[in-house]
Amino acid sequence: MSQVIEVRIPDIGDFKNVPVIEVLVKPGDAGSKEDPRVSLESDKATMEVPAPAAGIVKELKVKVGDKVSEGTPVLVIEAADVEAAPTAGPGAHGPAAATAAEPVAVPRPEHAPAAAIVAPLPPVEREAAAGSAGAQAGMAADFSRAHASPSVRRLARELGVDLARVRGSGPRDRIVKEDVQNYVKAELARPRGAEGGGLGLNLPPLQPVDFAKFGPVQAKPLARIRKLSGAYLHRNWVSIPHVTQNDEADITELEAFRKAQAEEAKKSGIKFTMLGFLMKAAVVALKQFPEFNSSLSPDGETLVLKDYYHIGVAVDTPNGLVVPVVRDVDKKGLLVLAKELGEVSERMRAGKVSPADLQGGCFSISSLGGIGGAHFTPIINAPEVAILGVGRSVTRPWWNGKEFQPRLMLPLSLSYDHRVIDGAQGARFISYLGGVLSDIRRLVL
Repeated sequence: MSQVIEVRIPDIGDFKNVPVIEVLVKPGDAGSKEDPRVSLESDKATMEVPAPAAGIVKELKVKVGDKVSEGTPVLVIEAADVEAAPTAGPGAHGPAAATAAEPVAVPRPEHAPAAAIVAPLPPVEREAAAGSAGAQAGMAADFSRAHASPSVRRLARELGVDLARVRGSGPRDRIVKEDVQNYVKAELARPRGAEGGGLGLNLPPLQPVDFAKFGPVQAKPLARIRKLSGAYLHRNWVSIPHVTQNDEADITELEAFRKAQAEEAKKSGIKFTMLGFLMKAAVVALKQFPEFNSSLSPDGETLVLKDYYHIGVAVDTPNGLVVPVVRDVDKKGLLVLAKELGEVSERMRAGKVSPADLQGGCFSISSLGGIGGAHFTPIINAPEVAILGVGRSVTRPWWNGKEFQPRLMLPLSLSYDHRVIDGAQGARFISYLGGVLSDIRRLVL
């Protein structure tokens, strides 16, 4: 038999005029006995008022922001199969009144700073990554310190969300149900590359720092290109086992030839740079070592060897680094490549970048020779398996077996995917490439 019950605030100790921070139901909602219906928040705790019986909500008597005390009517439910609902005492009137069961309370931290939203870890991966009991205890402590009601905590546990990673939108940064739901939606829509390739890295989030307390600061928005490329660079760095092989190439004769041809090319409006020679030499080396002109399938089971030679070239623009792809380098002469490089660099610096410009690369070259520096570690541009970094050439004394001679040496830094290429192959490739640059006659072989 159904019965209409007016649910009132139970004994909540010495607290009076406690604000309602969340109404968890609406008229027409059905619920079970002990399901939370309203959340309250005192100075020291967050409490939930459960229902004394299963039933359907007929009427709400409070709203968010109302202040309540013991005995305050909260809502009216139509309960089924009520055995003996406790009355609210002699003062009860109207429908049968019931005092809700003892509220569930959790301590509220004095200061609960909102954490930046970062990529979540599934519960199983998160526990495995924690490793030690101390790490797991630390995560549990972070969860317990989060400013949220018990029902929100239960929802977070069911969805595998760490509340320490969720930004609260309620009063005093309290986390409400919608915050957890929005967090999950945002993470489902997040590109997987932003999460380290799904490696389950249990890295603690970076904590916000108020730099202004140490001295004057300025805020500068990050350029759009850096925002877009940052996630992919991070993914490539953490998901690809990088090895960087360093060497030098003797380009004394090559540079003399380039300078001799540069004046003639300049008459045609072409800037004859070292980069074209590097691209042609890279193609010769790729043909000799086809594993460097490949891509690893996503499942890691198959190596895709390519019969074309599209070379990516890093271009420094005012908004960040862009890597356009020059196609069919093996089929183009040095003057044609020089002209094409000039045109594509101008377009990149003007911001005229199309998706087709950045796709289809086999191997990339990042040349910092015009800026300075020697060896560095370039990050592989996935799905490629290798990238060549080039520093500034420098004249050094070189022993030829009889005497020292001045030779122009070019620093080379080859990063490669160790899943595909081992150290011996990497050493052979960069040595062979250096030999091609040292003797430009090998470009026509």
